[in-house]
Amino acid sequence: MKQKIKSYSKMIFQLVRSLHTGPICRAAESSLLAKLRKKTGYTIANCKKALEMHNNDSDKAEAWLNDQAQAMGWAKATKLAGRSAFQGLVAVKFDKKHGAMVELNCETDFVAKNDKFHKMIEDATLACFKFAHTNMQSKGPITKMELDSEQLGNLAAEGGKKLSEILALFIGSVGENAVLRRAECWKANNDDVKIAGYTHPAPTAAGEYSAGKYGALLAYKQANDCEDIGKQLCQHIVGCAPKKIGNKEKDKPAKNIDDETCLIFQEYLLDPSYTIEEIMQQNKVEVIDYVRFSCGEVAEAAMPGVEKQPLDTVQTVQ
Repeated sequence: MKQKIKSYSKMIFQLVRSLHTGPICRAAESSLLAKLRKKTGYTIANCKKALEMHNNDSDKAEAWLNDQAQAMGWAKATKLAGRSAFQGLVAVKFDKKHGAMVELNCETDFVAKNDKFHKMIEDATLACFKFAHTNMQSKGPITKMELDSEQLGNLAAEGGKKLSEILALFIGSVGENAVLRRAECWKANNDDVKIAGYTHPAPTAAGEYSAGKYGALLAYKQANDCEDIGKQLCQHIVGCAPKKIGNKEKDKPAKNIDDETCLIFQEYLLDPSYTIEEIMQQNKVEVIDYVRFSCGEVAEAAMPGVEKQPLDTVQTVQ
């Protein structure tokens, strides 16, 4: 009798085992593995380990992978911090009264094309854009807040995680250094002041968010009876890199037009037969302020950054 029970138990065990190792179960596990790898971007070996550890619970496996990547990211961020990161992107997000521009650097152009890299800079830009809406003190025609790497990392993204934590997760995933370099947050305080933004190369579809190798934010006033040329002026600023707006009474045009660094004296990029000053007069525009980013434009060893200040203080253009 005992022999029969033992034989029967063995048959049950083999049946259960065959169900777990059969084609249907293997296909399901393979599908879970493929979905987890596609969603997270981690290696097949790590995804398989995560599923095995959590009995094929993909949510728990994903959480474990993210925790591991973040832990690795902090370690890698410390280890790789001295490595140069001059590649990357500049992103801009704006509406008529608010603007944000962020630079995110990495070591290689290959990583800068990674979907996770694009998501990282978009998260950072959105966080700065929200900061401009909710945390900027109103004073003067336009309020500006410049954020350095540390301040930028302390901002919270969607879901409440700090950008520095998301960056660590990214570093753990791609295995190379990445730096939240700097950001600008702007807020127009007067109804007649507008904000425009632009990045180059320009996206195929125009919108309030874009990313490229160069970017610009512009604060300006323009009469309502003229076609808005904020974007065109941003294109010029990106393309011609003026050092300052310029003052007709205090500044003189450069002898060689190619050496001109004052915005008002430069030839208009979109029509060199006019100067920017002439374009501004024709379109009833007053430029209040602008800022231009070029990705990796200053060597990290000599990066001056911006003046250190708490997040509750601002710079104001009177």
